[in-house]
Amino acid sequence: MWRVYISFLGITVLSLVVLGRAFYIQRFQGSHWRSMSDSLHRRFVPLTAERGTIYSEDGQMLSTSIPTFDIYMDFNADGLREKKGKRFYEHIDSFALALSHYFGDKKASQYKKELTLAFHKGDRYYPLKKKLSFEDYKAFREFPLVRLGRNKSGVITEVNSKRLLPFGLLANRTIGLSREHIASNGKAKKQNVGLERSYDSLLSGRDGQRLVRYIAGQTAIPVEGTQTDPVNGKDIYTTIDVNIQDITETALLRMMQQCEGPYGTAIVMESSTGKIKAIANLGRQKDGSYQEDDNYALRATEPGSTIKLATLLSVLEKGASNIDDRVEVGSAGRAQVGSKIVTDAERSPWPVLTVKECFAHSSNVGMSKLAYKAFAKRPAELKEYLHRFHLDVRSPVDLSDVPKPSMAPLDQKGSAEGNMLWMSFGYGLQVSPLHTLTLYNAVANNGMMMKPYLVNSLHENGILIREFKPVVIEESICRPEVIKAARSAMEATVIEGTATRAFKGVPFSLAGKTGTAHVSDGAIKYAHGVYQATFVGYFPADRPQFTCIVVIRTKPHAASHYGGTLAAPVFREIATKLYAMYVETTTPSQYAAVKDSAAYFYAGASKDIRNVLATLGIGYSDSAVQQEWSMVYASNYQPVIKPVTVRKMIMPNVRGMGFKDALYLLENMGVKVSVRGKGKVATQSVSPGTPLAKGITVFLELS
Repeated sequence: MWRVYISFLGITVLSLVVLGRAFYIQRFQGSHWRSMSDSLHRRFVPLTAERGTIYSEDGQMLSTSIPTFDIYMDFNADGLREKKGKRFYEHIDSFALALSHYFGDKKASQYKKELTLAFHKGDRYYPLKKKLSFEDYKAFREFPLVRLGRNKSGVITEVNSKRLLPFGLLANRTIGLSREHIASNGKAKKQNVGLERSYDSLLSGRDGQRLVRYIAGQTAIPVEGTQTDPVNGKDIYTTIDVNIQDITETALLRMMQQCEGPYGTAIVMESSTGKIKAIANLGRQKDGSYQEDDNYALRATEPGSTIKLATLLSVLEKGASNIDDRVEVGSAGRAQVGSKIVTDAERSPWPVLTVKECFAHSSNVGMSKLAYKAFAKRPAELKEYLHRFHLDVRSPVDLSDVPKPSMAPLDQKGSAEGNMLWMSFGYGLQVSPLHTLTLYNAVANNGMMMKPYLVNSLHENGILIREFKPVVIEESICRPEVIKAARSAMEATVIEGTATRAFKGVPFSLAGKTGTAHVSDGAIKYAHGVYQATFVGYFPADRPQFTCIVVIRTKPHAASHYGGTLAAPVFREIATKLYAMYVETTTPSQYAAVKDSAAYFYAGASKDIRNVLATLGIGYSDSAVQQEWSMVYASNYQPVIKPVTVRKMIMPNVRGMGFKDALYLLENMGVKVSVRGKGKVATQSVSPGTPLAKGITVFLELS
């Protein structure tokens, strides 16, 4: 019996110890263990701020965020499980049928089978649909079962945002991308470029947070009074003009498709302010198409003959030569300059040229002789002038990761003189097209150098909070008489020099400079026969309003590789259209004097447009490819067919369409149309690129 007594005694003691320990934990350690429990079952979850929108100067959306919806189902929800799943079985047939009819991806029987299986398994987070648009989500909410509400249907909705570029490729490398990727450490990281990166902190806003408590089944319930609301990102209004961007990108694309070069860039700047009105960057893809894949406008390369403007300004500013001085260049196309042999790409028309003619005919021999005369004793002095022109520092444009120019040393014995001579006509230094454009714009602006910029203002909830004004970098880069001489030399380039053929017949004055650089860059060597063709200038020459640069990198051993034959025609197309649309003139008859058919503009079904032109026996250039809708306008007296981008629930550009085509296109999007007038569409109440909601009314005015 004593063993029985000992056992009972042991149990009693153990019970007393357990009770004592429980009392101690509850009385003295309760708060500690309760807080640990809360840490396991409570958690702060982020409330994502809405990213700001990027607009063009006239208020059209260039980049915006739209909501997307991920749909899950909790098959253990009380509303579905009560009465042995009566509600689920009553609605599963109609629910599966609605899913099948609306989305069309599966049969109703397959939906029913999959949902029933998930119900039997008791899935708490069954993925039903991913990334639904707002329109699809609105329709989904009216489905049988779903409209009963979350508690009875078990439907869980997660809202995300997706970055959308309404105008597609239009300047999208400059506008940028905003997307997240999962890094190697498993964390989500942003991968932004362009303005999306430069202004990321302003566009992103500030996320909020909310404390939630997890109950059985990992269902999160918000804890009252713990929510910090997110602060949405600010909106950015850029200097980009959608129409100018479209003109610039179309002209560049046409030439790139023709020459099949690896890349090209074109920039249009407002001369008086430095505003960048358009910036196109087109790179050739593996399939032969062109995309905005890199910011070539900021890529530093050897500029070629366009740098001769800096040489001319330096020589004239120092007073080593005057614009009308005569320079012996010879008739052989090459000459000894200092210790180097300098060669011209084309032979000079005369053995003796004035300084202006050396520039206009792009004589390497002539420009190097001028530089030798001015800087042979102290080559480093040329660098001082290049610094004054801001060609040795990063461009102050409001973008991130702007590369710095580079140049060969001018202070080392033995190589300084040769480097100075090569620099005088565009080799031995690397600058970006934007650097070159900024310098030429300063000459167009009577010597005042303006900072190039892309952002006009910041807005918060529709209210202007900050405005960016034009900034002067240099009040005057040279004396007024030097600027006047340089402008006359640039005008001579178009009238009698290397760009004469490209601009023959243009009914307004231009000024500029051609450039052709033989490329040796990285893996590309001179022997590969790759060239960089450039034209940079401004118009009208007497009172500049726009400054523009076009740079095209050629394929190896291309038959046409000169700035006057590749880049200048693109510049001409851009300038002609901008002059007609934007340039204010006191003598409008000057442009109207030449009869041009460029005033017509039509749009409609691509097939119909081609049929009309074929019936009339009119030749045309077609870039619409397989697109269903397109527009037709004149370029160089020839009809050009260009595609009209049509995307689901995004307002298309219906200007120029007949009422029948516009009505057919819009009503198929679920849009109501109200019309006034007769003829083709002249104006539309909703701007192209605006997201549409079903049932919205669009007002069209015909003329």
